[in-house]
Amino acid sequence: MSDLDLQPGLRECGGRADVSGRPVRELLNPREASLGATVVRRLLPNLGRRMVGAWCFVDHYGPDDIADEPGMQVPPHPHMGLQTVSWLHEGEVLHRDSVGSVQTLRPRQLGLMTSGRGIAHAEQSAVSHPRLLHGAQLWVALPEAYRHTTPAFEHHADLPVVTAPGLKVTVVLGGLDGAVSPGATYTPLVSADLALAEGANVRLPVEPDFEYAVLTMSGATEVDGVPLDPGSMLYLGSGRSELPLRALSDSGLLLLGGEPFEEKIIMWWNLIGRTQEEIAQGREAWTSGDRFGTVNGYDGSPLPAPALPVTPLKPRGRTR
Repeated sequence: MSDLDLQPGLRECGGRADVSGRPVRELLNPREASLGATVVRRLLPNLGRRMVGAWCFVDHYGPDDIADEPGMQVPPHPHMGLQTVSWLHEGEVLHRDSVGSVQTLRPRQLGLMTSGRGIAHAEQSAVSHPRLLHGAQLWVALPEAYRHTTPAFEHHADLPVVTAPGLKVTVVLGGLDGAVSPGATYTPLVSADLALAEGANVRLPVEPDFEYAVLTMSGATEVDGVPLDPGSMLYLGSGRSELPLRALSDSGLLLLGGEPFEEKIIMWWNLIGRTQEEIAQGREAWTSGDRFGTVNGYDGSPLPAPALPVTPLKPRGRTR
């Protein structure tokens, strides 16, 4: 998925200095962003927090009734230095990329794209598509050792599941309670889809060395005693061995966690680098048709890169 902001700012993120070594309860307020015909709620990067582990970008969209709408229509655009994670609760999205992947993504199937040194992709709803569209799009920052790796795409329709009374956990990336996702990871992290039945009151085992956040996809819940509405995200810090969850209705949550990301990164538009020069080189490569390849089969023009900001990069950490 793309950041379609026409004037994206340069952001420096990462480093352990601003990560609390204790549990916290920090509610992150989303901002709305337009993604073609789809309006998304952007939760990371946030004015209050820019990363959770290696997770550096979180969009939540829907549920939207697109029966008479085109649905998601994101033209070909580049990525470098990151992984994208596509996760649906309802609907379908057709993924195409410049390494030749063509895959329809359906609810609770993992679409995982590793951009490495550079890849381009497009995402769209087919002409004939389901009525509802609801999901999340996430980015994972790649560490130095892997950020120039060969680009690749993975599709995993069958993911490991852990159950408890009133709770079904689908492990999207990483591992949880002994279950491990087949998706490739490059830093210690986890993502898990939590489906809770109304009245469920459970404690989820978590890693004390990880920092965590929870995105509410649907329903009314309490996470560590904090009431959450759909589209909200609660940052939880680290230092926990379990996470209390209570469902006030049938609910869906997305758990994100990982070891605090040590490296500082620069995010601009759809590119992640370490210096402003790298970002400028990536933009020039996309504009000139180098490095990122071609997305075949998409009926339309690629997304043009916005202009780089004229102001120099100001160092910033994980929080503001």
